[in-house]
Amino acid sequence: MSATPARRILAVVPVVALLVLSACTAGRTPHARQITVAHQPVPSASPSAAPSVSPSVTVRPRPGSLDWYVSQVPTFPEAPPPQPVPLPATGAAQFWHRLPTDQKVAFITIDDGGLARPPEVADFVWRAHIPVTMFLNSPAAEEHTDYFRQIMVAGGVVENHTITHTSLAGRSYDRQKHEICGAADTLEALYGKRPTLFRPPFGEHDSTTLKAAHDCGAKAVLHWTETVHEGKVRYQTPEKVVRPGDVLLMHFRPALMDDLLAALKAIHRAGLTPALLEDYVR
Repeated sequence: MSATPARRILAVVPVVALLVLSACTAGRTPHARQITVAHQPVPSASPSAAPSVSPSVTVRPRPGSLDWYVSQVPTFPEAPPPQPVPLPATGAAQFWHRLPTDQKVAFITIDDGGLARPPEVADFVWRAHIPVTMFLNSPAAEEHTDYFRQIMVAGGVVENHTITHTSLAGRSYDRQKHEICGAADTLEALYGKRPTLFRPPFGEHDSTTLKAAHDCGAKAVLHWTETVHEGKVRYQTPEKVVRPGDVLLMHFRPALMDDLLAALKAIHRAGLTPALLEDYVR
């Protein structure tokens, strides 16, 4: 009789031990799973993993980014149907500081092409619908053809600014013709269109320049009425306002994005709309 209780006690001990062990193991399991889950990456495509954003929160683009420049462009009135300016039937190209038009438009031009070429310009021109005329030196156009072609695709037009960017005033007809026609030949071969506008380097020209430009295919020789540099518009008149027909000059330099934006804002303040020179000089 005494042996039977002893065996029963011994038999109960392993069962109790197993129950205790199971309880201990069950107590550790949630902690172990929590650590494992904490180290698993959150699937980016999971809708539940995406942060909730209030519809009222506006994400502002980073200053200096392409999106920021585009966001700063003012809204312009729709440009009027262009009324081309008359061209005299002479043996010389017409010279203008500004186009003789009363339409509420102004014109953006960019010169040279050899110093700096900010990579965002083509996208900015495309997204902001900026009509630009590029007066290029032919060696720069030849060396960076793809860059300027991208701006053309975005809406820009290539025109003539000589080969060597030398002052033409006082030079012989043959010398001036070499500079103008040589650049026109290269630009036509590169971009499939012969330039019809010409800008003399530094704006320096004489009657020989107008004759040589005409003989090289240019309809008009363009000066400017405002310059834009490092984001600041410099006016040539005491009124300090862009007038209808004005031509704004800037260059392919590091701050070109700022210059384009400054020009657009100045045109907008004057109640005008940017337009393309080539639509007015045909």
